Amino acid sequence: MDPQAAGRVAEDYVTLIWKASEWPHGQATTTGLADRLGVTPSTVSANLKKLTRDGLITYRPYGPIRLTEAGEALAVTVVRRHRLIETYLVNCLGLRWDQVHHEADLLEHAVSDLVLARMDEALGHPERDPHGDPIPQPDGTVPPTEAAPLTALPPGKSARVMRVSDRHPEVLRYLSTLNITVGTPITVLEHLPAAGIVRITTPTGTADISSTAAHDIRAEILPPSADPT
Repeated sequence: MDPQAAGRVAEDYVTLIWKASEWPHGQATTTGLADRLGVTPSTVSANLKKLTRDGLITYRPYGPIRLTEAGEALAVTVVRRHRLIETYLVNCLGLRWDQVHHEADLLEHAVSDLVLARMDEALGHPERDPHGDPIPQPDGTVPPTEAAPLTALPPGKSARVMRVSDRHPEVLRYLSTLNITVGTPITVLEHLPAAGIVRITTPTGTADISSTAAHDIRAEILPPSADPT
């Protein structure tokens, strides 16, 4: 593998490891990485061993996968690139939020620091991308997010959508048909586990969200004074 390709592989791996731990109770696994990267678990194991030798992670077979300080710094740099590119593609080029993850994956390895800085300036130094994910700042700090999945919100609670995972574009497209996006106020009506559904109200009506989609949505509970109802 040529050095440039090896560098892209390292960036992909440390970024996915970082993102896995970004969500509550998240943990990167060999199987999970294989699924996200579209490769075999044995390929993942071989690359994890190389990343360990390169000082980017600590790893042993069947044990936890953790980033080193160097791995963390690299991951945060790539995540910043990715999320700024996504924001630029939506805000300045008019792409939909379900289109930009793949495009940013292609561009994040190539964009220069100069171009990225100009994008950041043109966007007004945003703190969050179109999916509500926090954009790491130039110094490596990450804006905090206090939000829980819809599957964990009790019935009757009003909340505001704060983040939506970009892993499933079809979920993003479905939410767009319901006019649900970052900032949308919602109220959980009931959980229907037998049907795999969470029923909610939005400013445009009542909607049934699959448990998979509901888990991908993170929301903050609104105080009674801010209840949209």
